[in-house]
Amino acid sequence: MVNSEQKFYRQAYLLSLFTIFYNIVEGIVSMVLGYADETLSLFGFGADSFIEVMSGVGIAVMILRIKHNPNSPKSMFEKTALKLTGTAFYLLSAGLFAGIVLNLINHHNPETTLWGVIISLVSIAVMVWLMNAKKSIGKKLHSEPIIADANCTKVCVYMSVVLLISSLVYELTGFAYADVIGAAGLTYFSTTEGKEAFEKAKGKECSC
Repeated sequence: MVNSEQKFYRQAYLLSLFTIFYNIVEGIVSMVLGYADETLSLFGFGADSFIEVMSGVGIAVMILRIKHNPNSPKSMFEKTALKLTGTAFYLLSAGLFAGIVLNLINHHNPETTLWGVIISLVSIAVMVWLMNAKKSIGKKLHSEPIIADANCTKVCVYMSVVLLISSLVYELTGFAYADVIGAAGLTYFSTTEGKEAFEKAKGKECSC
């Protein structure tokens, strides 16, 4: 690999590590606070953060393998990373759907959604930056897996917006199920992206 390509892969690897560790912290904090405040949407948001970790791990492993095996065809690693990202999208869809069902069945009102507002605002700022950074590196490397990973981060941006809106609506009106329609839209979006990732994995013959 030329120096510029090595530089871009190093940046991509650092972004993947940031994705992993940030989402682990965000997931733990969101689940703990969501459980304490009995806020299902915040608790589910935290659980979904761990699903985003899967995509970050897939990209990190792919980059390391390419770095240590420069003569191996990249498409083999990229297909694996695409499948991992696709799986993460499907798991994300399942988690969102389960959250919708539980919201409708339990009719449960959280004690407060203030932490949901705070965490979602922080997440939106971080994830928008992370999404754009990943997409920029992915285009420079002509890497479909990294671009797919950026799309996975895009879902997290949308989820953060849904959490923000639903938390604000509940704080202002007391209506606990404002995020059900938005969550249903995210379920459809993440399922579509998961399918697209698997289709790219099947049809990608080389990394040219």
